[in-house]
Amino acid sequence: MKKIVVSVLGYDRPGIVASVSKVMFENRCNIEDVSQTILQTEFAGVFIASIPEELQEEDLLSCLEERLAPMDLSVLLKPMRAVGDWMAPESAPFVLTTRGPDRLGLVVGITEVMVRFGINITNLKAVFRGGEDPLRNIMIYEVDIPVETDQHGFREALQERARELGLEFNLQHRDIFEAIHRI
Repeated sequence: MKKIVVSVLGYDRPGIVASVSKVMFENRCNIEDVSQTILQTEFAGVFIASIPEELQEEDLLSCLEERLAPMDLSVLLKPMRAVGDWMAPESAPFVLTTRGPDRLGLVVGITEVMVRFGINITNLKAVFRGGEDPLRNIMIYEVDIPVETDQHGFREALQERARELGLEFNLQHRDIFEAIHRI
């Protein structure tokens, strides 16, 4: 089977995931992974699915657009690339959180440090509600840090950038983060 990536964007309402999954089911597509969230009032969903060899991507896209157009949703479908030249290095999962006053450049400021050290972001949640209250402006990065990364150098670079941006930060191995924040 071929694999595809389907992205759906639009104003949130009940029934979006049901509509997408029904079209996939009707076309004998197997949804393998889904990531869906609501950002303010906007739905954002990404679906990875395997599709029958005889099904053309254009035909599936037409079916999805027909079903989702009345909901004023945008759809993008693309074939999933085969594994390329880049292979993720052996790494450990960490969680980086930042808090501080809202201002331009917070995301780029932190992510520039990550890329310098070869750190891959696997999940990001950033909520900016403005103002000086740091609890209203939080970023949570789930990252994979390669085992050969200079942890001390990364932490120092991150601390310097956080200071420049007026942010507090915390970096913990994901297992520790989850143990501390378990409900």
